[in-house]
Amino acid sequence: MNALRHFLFAFTFLAAANAQPASTERAFPSAEGWAATTPGGRNGKILRVTTLAPDGPGSFLAALNTPGPRTIVFEVGGVIDLGKVTGPRRTSVAITEPFLTIAGQTAPTPGITFTRGGLAIDTHDVVIRHIRVRPGAAGYAKKIGWEPDGIDTASAAHDIIVDHCSLTWAVDENLSASGKPFTGANPDEWRKNTSHRITFSHNIIAEGLSRSTHASGEHSKGSLIMDNVTDVLILGNLYAHCSQRHPLAKGGVWVAIVNNLMVNPGVQAVGYRLPDVLWHDRSYELGKMELVGNVMLSGADTRPGLALLTLEGIGDLELHASDNIIKNRDGQPAPLTALAKGATGKIRSQPDHVRWPVGLAPIAAAQVEAAVLLNAGARPWDRDAIDRRIVEQARTGTGRIIDSEDQVGGYPATPATHQAFAPEDWNLRTMERKNSSAQ
Repeated sequence: MNALRHFLFAFTFLAAANAQPASTERAFPSAEGWAATTPGGRNGKILRVTTLAPDGPGSFLAALNTPGPRTIVFEVGGVIDLGKVTGPRRTSVAITEPFLTIAGQTAPTPGITFTRGGLAIDTHDVVIRHIRVRPGAAGYAKKIGWEPDGIDTASAAHDIIVDHCSLTWAVDENLSASGKPFTGANPDEWRKNTSHRITFSHNIIAEGLSRSTHASGEHSKGSLIMDNVTDVLILGNLYAHCSQRHPLAKGGVWVAIVNNLMVNPGVQAVGYRLPDVLWHDRSYELGKMELVGNVMLSGADTRPGLALLTLEGIGDLELHASDNIIKNRDGQPAPLTALAKGATGKIRSQPDHVRWPVGLAPIAAAQVEAAVLLNAGARPWDRDAIDRRIVEQARTGTGRIIDSEDQVGGYPATPATHQAFAPEDWNLRTMERKNSSAQ
């Protein structure tokens, strides 16, 4: 426990070393990226979740749908079954009211886990921390078309942080930034009218279901960054046992992929693809990607010789890559980049940054594996059995891509726990506990 606290202190200090100006307050001390200064629900209502029922008085949905700035805290721990409110045709609960903080760190042990559905962010200025989202196949037949994400952004969502969450067993992607990529008359309007200024940091993104309920069949995917989504930071995450998309950035995306650990990717790790099926006769926008300080460790499902980055499609990518560790199963170095069959786009390698978040100070790739395994996911001081298993398998080079949550023990079943939220124990501006020894 002391080692964890010391690491978290060091990591926060490092992240703040080149911080943005003191006059701009971060959402929480270690927040990074273009979304770092979103207020989330700061200065709004404190809404207490007191039941594991998904809707009704004291529920998560009741708090979620309350208008105005608000911070959701939890006086209950356990599993919230979203299948009871999404139903067979919907896969996600929509977040439509802006200025929101979901503070999963406030829940009593074992924390909060959402099952049988996901969260879709269709608004702006949202901070989500320390929750687990495990959609699973929910008992549906294979290829039936039930395709939940874990968490995704939609429409023109912006200034969004998903930090220290655990996203597993999604049927579409575990964690994505999406939207309508061509709303408006020109590329500037396209970027404004789809998701932008997004941070996905220190999450566990693992075990996307492969041959499950997705209509297309095989679909084990980590993260998708949809066309023209810009200013996205993917920082310090553990990607484990997904076939593809660690992440996949599509046409015209601007993304920084920094200090992530990718374990046992299948046929693709990081990807870039501008697909002609979407762009048609539109002018092709140049993608911008930073690949800095990442570690890719091949596993039992990894295609031999897999590169860290694979370019597909017809568009060009401007790339700055430095200090990445890429290993085959035998421990020997693997390629940094590769072109997929039929790709006509080009990688324009750059010695200097092409799109870098102000003030971000990466750690060295040699330190990433230990740091991510210690710090990633919901409540790293209080991991549940599923996260402990995923982390241990990443540490030991075991674990596989799966088709169903039932292959790894199924949905968690934990009794409800209760503990009153004590505001005096928390910094209500950042939702950090005042006594850090409690974590």
